Amino acid sequence: MQRESFFDNAKFFLIFLVVFGHLIQPVVNDSQTMNTLYHWVYLFHMPAFIFLAGFFAKGSGSKDYIAKLAKKLLYPYMVFQVVYTAYYFLIGKSSWMNGPFTPHWSLWFLFSLFSWHLLLALFKKMPPALGIGTAIGLGLVVGYFEPIGQTFSLSRTFVFFPYFLMGYWVTKDQLFLVKSKAVKIASILIMAAAATIIAVYPEFSTGWLLGSKSYETLGMPVMGSLARMSVYFAAVLMSISILAWIPKREGLLTSLGQRTLYIYLLHGFIIQFIRQQDWLFYNHPIDIIGYAAISLGIVTLLASKVMLGLWQPFIEGKTSILKKAIFSRKDKGLR
Repeated sequence: MQRESFFDNAKFFLIFLVVFGHLIQPVVNDSQTMNTLYHWVYLFHMPAFIFLAGFFAKGSGSKDYIAKLAKKLLYPYMVFQVVYTAYYFLIGKSSWMNGPFTPHWSLWFLFSLFSWHLLLALFKKMPPALGIGTAIGLGLVVGYFEPIGQTFSLSRTFVFFPYFLMGYWVTKDQLFLVKSKAVKIASILIMAAAATIIAVYPEFSTGWLLGSKSYETLGMPVMGSLARMSVYFAAVLMSISILAWIPKREGLLTSLGQRTLYIYLLHGFIIQFIRQQDWLFYNHPIDIIGYAAISLGIVTLLASKVMLGLWQPFIEGKTSILKKAIFSRKDKGLR
């Protein structure tokens, strides 16, 4: 199948925001501007990313597919769970020791992504509206159970599953309806309204956007489901608004969107080291440009062919990139 540049552009933009959000997190409380920007990004960047993952899961279901998926997701999860444990210990991070089924930091996504494909075996047999409604119901109910948290990434698996299921059911023609002029105009109003509301209510907890905590922990043990439903609604509107402005044409950075798994798995080494060194600060809005430039540099570095070749054995369990590079040099030498 011919690749659609729109999807690679979208994945690049969203993985950039993942790195950017993780980079600025320590300075979020230093100013209202950073707090607003951080919450604004977190309102949609993972829901949209997960939605796209669901869109590309349309072949899910067969045993062979699940077996290949296990190798693609669970193998790097197990490898990086060990690697990050050792790395966190070396850089002096206090929470360096995690059990094998309590994902380190961003590794939750691999565990949940595999689980979402398993859930599809049941949910794709339901009519779309019923399945999505049921998934939302589970995402709302799970917040009432305090023990369900980060172990096996259970809370996030259920909270974020509706976005994955929506992506699974939407067609390309339906998705590209977001490119209409009317949607683009409405999206500007939606994005501006979201930023305004966040700025007016800066005390809104990021925990509502992370999906890993119970309602009691978040301070709403009874009415938490209403708050989460509001987040679902806002996240969908924001995701549509952002996707409406993603270009469909191939650009300079489009190819980086094909390497998001490497960027996602590796950026933690850089971000966590910077955090441990306490190098982050915020003095002026111009600093945002600096953080964006650093994030772009990290994304570009981790998507480079050198990094892909070095880390392919740990992420994919093979060495084809290194072999190709070695044989290519030998061929040039013979010439």
